[in-house]
Amino acid sequence: MKNIRNFCIIAHIDHGKSTLADRLLQVTGTVDDRKLVAQTLDDMDLEREKGITIKSHAIQMQYTYKGEKFVLNLIDTPGHVDFSYEVSRSISACEGALLIVDSTQGIQAQTISNLYLALEHDLTIIPVLNKLDLPNAEPELVKDQIVDLIGCERDEILHASGKTGFGVPEILEAICDRIPAPKGDPNGPLQAMIFDSVFNSFRGIIAYYRIFNGSISKNQKVKFMSTNAPYGADEVGNMGLDFLPKQTLFAGDIGYIISGIKTASEVKVGDTITGFENPCQEAIHGFEEVKPMVFAGLYPVDTDDYEELRASMEKLQLNDASLVFEPESSAALGFGFRCGFLGMLHMEIIQERLEREFKMTVITTVPNVSYLAHMTKGEIIEIHNPSELPDPNKLDFVEEPYIKAQIITKSEYTGSVMTLCIGKRGILQNQTYLTADRVELTFEMPLAEIVFDFYDRLKTISKGYASFDYHPVGMKESDLVKMDILLNGEQVDALSALIHRDHAFDLGKRICIKLKELIPRQQFEIALQASIGAKIIARETLSALRKDVTAKCYGGDISRKRKLLEKQKEGKKRMRQVGSVEVPQEAFLAVLKLNS
Repeated sequence: MKNIRNFCIIAHIDHGKSTLADRLLQVTGTVDDRKLVAQTLDDMDLEREKGITIKSHAIQMQYTYKGEKFVLNLIDTPGHVDFSYEVSRSISACEGALLIVDSTQGIQAQTISNLYLALEHDLTIIPVLNKLDLPNAEPELVKDQIVDLIGCERDEILHASGKTGFGVPEILEAICDRIPAPKGDPNGPLQAMIFDSVFNSFRGIIAYYRIFNGSISKNQKVKFMSTNAPYGADEVGNMGLDFLPKQTLFAGDIGYIISGIKTASEVKVGDTITGFENPCQEAIHGFEEVKPMVFAGLYPVDTDDYEELRASMEKLQLNDASLVFEPESSAALGFGFRCGFLGMLHMEIIQERLEREFKMTVITTVPNVSYLAHMTKGEIIEIHNPSELPDPNKLDFVEEPYIKAQIITKSEYTGSVMTLCIGKRGILQNQTYLTADRVELTFEMPLAEIVFDFYDRLKTISKGYASFDYHPVGMKESDLVKMDILLNGEQVDALSALIHRDHAFDLGKRICIKLKELIPRQQFEIALQASIGAKIIARETLSALRKDVTAKCYGGDISRKRKLLEKQKEGKKRMRQVGSVEVPQEAFLAVLKLNS
């Protein structure tokens, strides 16, 4: 056990975690040079295409240092704020962390929040200055920032380049020297924590765990503490680039277990595995429950695919524990699911994965957050969907979730960042200059205002330099109203939105104009209206397709033409009463992108 080192790599987006992980695998000889590709650990097509890490990836490396053989268990983590739950789970399985900082960009918001996560778990931090091969690197300036942030000595900061491989042997030596060996009793009862799982269509559910006490052997009878059901360990082992089966794993090891479980609900991330004959007394304190930030409805395009969509989402939930969903139905779209995501990128990734991995095409409704409705009689109702909002005369007030947003940017963009945040109902709390040209702005703002396109717009106005991180600070009372969209007097519940009263008129007008462009013209006139309760706040009219019924009249007096026109008018009126308007999928998607 004294020669095992469990560590993860944490950093902001695009600071070179996955590239550095590639070099570590290369130097330790874990991956053959022929098999090595850029972002070796990112095994999803989606990760390679977007150039981001979406999932944490664990891998074991062997390294000889001072004549001793060390086993290094590395977990590469994502950097985007939407995947911070992956980072928190990885951190709970480690004793140390490599904190990677890009020497051209310095400390950014996600660097700080991931560092705090690691410090909460008492991890040993090894700061690494990356991308030193670039001509615009500023190592001395960034070193000052790291010293200010962590309070370490300047000579503790390692220099490296993930691209060229410079400094990688020094990093491996520092891991062996500085990170403590795992603690635990190898002879006690088995106590292991599941930190991830995947679904394999041939072998069932494969759970990844870290053993804190005891040992686990092949064919041993084990049980999961949350379900209390016994399972046989058909195969256990370590994770290389492929699975490496072993006879026994001991305390301190990170490994996998295959036990033929087919039902997704039986394996919970954060659960404790223990022996069936000799169980441990208490479960390991896992990580806190995930708090979804953004809610949206996912509906199958064909209602017959509902059960298939449920099965696909359960399998996806195994691999992404931050996805939360429950069934719901909509008058316009039939049966589907109300899903909770950690952010807009997370929502986009889930949609992409459903299409690629499970061949499921889904319709997504307007994303929103959850609200608390306080009734006049004193009861409190949680609302995930605008259609659940009670009648205004029974409603006392509505509370919405607020967040504390940390934005780090170059000082030249301060004005435009402030304008954006204040336009989104943000209140400036603090402004701190980290260096002469880098400023940290802290805003308190409603979560609903950032779930649409805030991050994209922030990147646009700061030319990609601003970094953004947020955490919830609780609920606050707001003047919110429910805005409905009516087509021909009929409400389309998938387009309803809970919105601040000041923004309702503007958004209602824009949605009506957009729908007028996107809904195909019918044989009859269609009224597109936005309303708050009984009050119509915006209207557009989609004119009818006209057929010239008077074309066959060649001469004769006006009464013959009028007779034909009246007959047509009657027909259109009747059509309007019985005709229904189909809203195409593009219209739903366009409404989502309206704020940009």
